[in-house]
Amino acid sequence: MRFTTLFVLAGGLIIATGAAAKTQITIATVNNPQMTVMKKLTPEFEKKYPNIEVNWAVMPENKLRRKVTVDISTQAGSYDVVTLSNLETPLWAENGWLKPFENLSDSYDKSDLLKPVRQSLSHDGKLYSLPFYAESSFTYYRKDLFKKAGLKMPQHPSWEQITKFAKKLNDPANDVNGICLRGKAGWGLNMAVFNTMVNTYGGRWFNNQWQPQLTSDAWHNALNKYLKLMNKYGPNGATSNGFVETENLFANGRCAMWVDATSGAGYISDSSKSKVADKVGFAWSPVAETKHGSHWLYAWSLAIPKTSRRQDAARKFIEWATSKSYIQLVGQKKGWVNVPPGTRYSTYKNPNYKEAAGAYAQLAKKSINQSNPTQPTSKPVPYTGVQFVAIPEFEAIGRQVGQNVAAALAGQISADKALQKSQKHVKGVMKQSGYYKNK
Repeated sequence: MRFTTLFVLAGGLIIATGAAAKTQITIATVNNPQMTVMKKLTPEFEKKYPNIEVNWAVMPENKLRRKVTVDISTQAGSYDVVTLSNLETPLWAENGWLKPFENLSDSYDKSDLLKPVRQSLSHDGKLYSLPFYAESSFTYYRKDLFKKAGLKMPQHPSWEQITKFAKKLNDPANDVNGICLRGKAGWGLNMAVFNTMVNTYGGRWFNNQWQPQLTSDAWHNALNKYLKLMNKYGPNGATSNGFVETENLFANGRCAMWVDATSGAGYISDSSKSKVADKVGFAWSPVAETKHGSHWLYAWSLAIPKTSRRQDAARKFIEWATSKSYIQLVGQKKGWVNVPPGTRYSTYKNPNYKEAAGAYAQLAKKSINQSNPTQPTSKPVPYTGVQFVAIPEFEAIGRQVGQNVAAALAGQISADKALQKSQKHVKGVMKQSGYYKNK
């Protein structure tokens, strides 16, 4: 009779020893479609590395950010691979929380990573996370509905034009909203889209003295436009809708327009998932007074916390999931519209991808390359970042301002009150953080 011995490892993982014990790694990620595909393809990784077993912690965006931040900052060591953005990566690298990716193999081909994305995930010249997918933002619209209404979407629409289109196309009787935008509170949720609106109205988070500018005319104009669009022509219960929820609304034919991440185009164009796959057009993100900051630069990336006890196995997984061969694997098994976009130059040269994603691929790539985090608006600012401010305090202040914007959307407070509360909160945080010591 063969006996098996069980061991309990840190974090509560149980492994069995037989001929050889398996190394178990736990991956914390967001519940977006591309990550769902990655999880489904885990057996392919485990086939390549039979001595590694993968466990998953998949959760909504706000919960992921909260749990991963607490886990890393307290050095709990629950996760071996964490999903981060290009906001957290350089900040956490500076804190010494992440393991750098040095000495990547020639076959990984680091130079193939899109330069703006690679730079956004680096600190002091070192990569601290590898991009799983990257994105900018643009406008999705229903070509069939536009044609029926005698409308034409310009290549570079304005928010004023978007408002007129939304009014014309809003059709509650047929369960079609004129427009769908994120309404769920969070710096990476409702504030991602709303920030770009503020930017194009000429607004900024701070002046060069780090004084918040959230009660300026630009912020008022942007918020009033956002509330008008959502309250008159948007879906009910919008404060529950983040990226995944608005993507599903559009895919199910319930939105005439959607302004959001370019990374959603693959899902929307997949006829097995989207009812409108053959009816979608794409345009640049809307502008108001300026085009600066109208489309963002964002990356969901995979990183190794320094607290991981299984860093070698974690690195193997990350290099596999962000490699050229993984993109090839997804294309072959799940269809080329489902490959993780925005990370590699070779993806946009691949004839299979070009054929599948021809309607949107080049516009998405241009949006990523032309996004300028160093000049997010027409006025001078002391920070970088289009839909976020790249400072440690932003996660907290972005979350609070997002809650105030969501409260205004829900009709709980006025737009003026939402901005007044936001201004007061942000100023307090910045004062407490020492930004005004010499003032």
